[in-house]
Amino acid sequence: MFGRLMPTEDRFFEYFIQHGELCVRGGKEMVALMTNFDDLEHRVHAIESIEKQADKITYAALDLLHKTFITPIDREDIHKLITSMDDILDLMEDAAQTISLYDIKAITPEAKRLAELSQACCEKVLAAVSMLNSMDNASEILAICSEIDRLESDADHVMRAAMSKLFREEPDVRNLIKLKAIYEILESVTDRCEDVANIVEGIIVENA
Repeated sequence: MFGRLMPTEDRFFEYFIQHGELCVRGGKEMVALMTNFDDLEHRVHAIESIEKQADKITYAALDLLHKTFITPIDREDIHKLITSMDDILDLMEDAAQTISLYDIKAITPEAKRLAELSQACCEKVLAAVSMLNSMDNASEILAICSEIDRLESDADHVMRAAMSKLFREEPDVRNLIKLKAIYEILESVTDRCEDVANIVEGIIVENA
């Protein structure tokens, strides 16, 4: 049935891919930001620019949804998927702006690792949505979703270890508060990627 419905409107899948590509770009910029603070202002601006591009794609997808009578997958799933993907870049922008506003002078290895896990999750999100236009890819998509779940679990472990170390070893209360906020935002990026994976899994179950 899914295959027969596909010709109705395939631009939704194009929007998913375009948005996923921007998530990956945002993830790479976040890792670069965490690696080298010398170019902080440029990196923050780049992430803000990517987030604005993603917003345009989200709005275009939602506008198309309102205008399309027959959609290739459930209307609610399209809405949930594109808005959840948008949440990923919203949080990346939040993390970048927070680092800048808090005037953090040095980042920790734990924060960099969380950024790396966020990037890895975004790459898997792109891989999953890139194949969503055909249910022939169902088993491969589900395997990718499982990888996103694993990466999110890894981020949870890093987060807990980072918080434990922070409260044991950081003598400056202000710096503790700043880093705690950064850790929480970065870990939330992987949570939103897991949300996307859950939505994609639901689409597979409904249509495969």
